[in-house]
Amino acid sequence: MDLQQMRYVVAVAETNSFTRAAERCLVVQSALSHQIARLERELGARLFERTSRRVRLTPAGMAFLPAARQCLDAAERAAAEVAAAVGEVRGRLAVGLIPTVAAADIPGALLGYRRKYPHVRISLRVGASEDLVEQVKQGSLDVAFLGLPPTMRPEGVAAHELARDRLVAVVAPDHPLADEPAVSLRRLSSETFVDFPAGTAGRIQSDLAFSAAGLSRDVAFEVTTADYVTRLVGPGLGVAMLPSAFAPQLTGVVTIEVTDAPTRVEYIIWSRFGHTPAAAAFLKALDIT
Repeated sequence: MDLQQMRYVVAVAETNSFTRAAERCLVVQSALSHQIARLERELGARLFERTSRRVRLTPAGMAFLPAARQCLDAAERAAAEVAAAVGEVRGRLAVGLIPTVAAADIPGALLGYRRKYPHVRISLRVGASEDLVEQVKQGSLDVAFLGLPPTMRPEGVAAHELARDRLVAVVAPDHPLADEPAVSLRRLSSETFVDFPAGTAGRIQSDLAFSAAGLSRDVAFEVTTADYVTRLVGPGLGVAMLPSAFAPQLTGVVTIEVTDAPTRVEYIIWSRFGHTPAAAAFLKALDIT
């Protein structure tokens, strides 16, 4: 077997289609199908179940896929290491971030990085902090920016603290609290809330603060992005709490200081087992060693 065959298997598995996989790999479908058939004969097992409507992995295919990805990643890393040895950074840089990251200018950092290292393929993924930690551990992300309550730390990864921030209340412009200079958690507890899903790091920091104050609240709207938080708060469907450093990016809402506000810590994380030359160059660009 060879790396090209593994690339074809991964492409079919990710697209669920021989046609789309061939388009992604820039080959004709017959050539891709032929190479996968050769691989299946060599392995002595079918990797895909093919019908007129769908393509899906067989149990053998599901067993083969993780190893194929590891081989491709290892080959990519080997090429990147050789390039780094002769003074050239290439390969991939996969970055993850939470929607409310505010401690770093990520678009600006990525733009400067791309100009300096044009041979590195950059990708970006937005998600929840706990998911980003797992993806860094698994190697699908090289670095990630996340926010956690001060009672939590990223586990199983290398981490560098970027900033600490307090949350502010976010209300509609015509809300009775909109003209107040500050508000307490007790006053907010009587409001209907828009927040992130229960159990996520973005939600836990607020839940812990209300619980520590002996208060309960009604979270009627659970969303996954800060943008949608403001889309619900703006018309007056509820109130929310978001990091103060992120607040200047909000439009159509009013932010208010919270006297006993919860806090969060922003981190950048990477694999504790080392990083690629591309990831090392990115961390260096951020003055993180």
